[in-house]
Amino acid sequence: MTDENPRAGRRATIWEVAKAAGVSHQTVSRYLRHDPKMRSETVTRISRAVEQLDYRPNLTARSMRTRRSGRIAVFLPPVTHPGLARILSGAVDAAHEAGYALEVLSVEGTPDERFERVLQTADSGQVDGVLTLAPIPPESGHGSPGRAAIVVAEDYDERSRGIGELADGSPAAELVEGLADLGHRRFLHITGPLDFASARARRDVFVETVERLGLGPARLHEGRWAAEAGREAVLALPEEDRPTAIIAGSDLVAGGVIEAARERGWEIPRDLSVTGWDNLGLGAYLQPTLTTVDVDHMQLGHAAMSRLIATLGATAPPPVEGSVHTVIWRGSTGPATPR
Repeated sequence: MTDENPRAGRRATIWEVAKAAGVSHQTVSRYLRHDPKMRSETVTRISRAVEQLDYRPNLTARSMRTRRSGRIAVFLPPVTHPGLARILSGAVDAAHEAGYALEVLSVEGTPDERFERVLQTADSGQVDGVLTLAPIPPESGHGSPGRAAIVVAEDYDERSRGIGELADGSPAAELVEGLADLGHRRFLHITGPLDFASARARRDVFVETVERLGLGPARLHEGRWAAEAGREAVLALPEEDRPTAIIAGSDLVAGGVIEAARERGWEIPRDLSVTGWDNLGLGAYLQPTLTTVDVDHMQLGHAAMSRLIATLGATAPPPVEGSVHTVIWRGSTGPATPR
């Protein structure tokens, strides 16, 4: 018996993609180089053919033609966490979409030592570009003849604390406003540790929103990223004039709030509405489910890698659409109960 599929066991070629798309192989080559002058309908036809044939560029051949390696290095900080892993996943997706292979490296030491390691890699001739998710000095963004392009993703500081878009506290306003629409007038915010820019931003937006809506005073309890911090704050509340809504600095803190509320005989959300932040997977399965703020770390990684790929192609990076934060309303929030 003969295999009816002539391509069985081998990769599609650029000529087969060109034939399927009804274009020349030179046009497919321009598509693979992300030529911004290509007509959108041509791009669509070639994209469809690439997907149907599961075409993957031959990086070795491309390297010989263009003197490029088709490889990108990604540097990670020595301390990793789920958010950083999702950023890396988004960066990997963007690189693979553009036909690049990745080498992921962990880099330790001081910022200057990390900077030196990045420059060594950029000067090695073995990669076309470097994306670093580890903080390094600002001057690392410079290019020089013969050096691979370098892009620094500014999402974490020296201690892996969220900065930039990750520190945007504006969703706290949406939480307070939504709860106010449900009749809540007494709020408490349990912060994260205030040496985090994200914790300070959420606190500041909370206070501004409560005061702007005339719902003051804006009550605060300085906490930490731990369930016990939420539990301690709730157990310390007086019975009289207690808040009807608590904005917790994280899902972990919110979990402690809910546990302590039950210890005091309060029902969620009848007696107390609770919100978290981070959209940890468990929150969608709690009883009641947890209102929270989702953070699209993958979008951050995809955008950072897209900036690097645009630099390699001397094109403008694609615009980033929408915020990385989305409020998810669930069962832990409800109308305020009159007292």
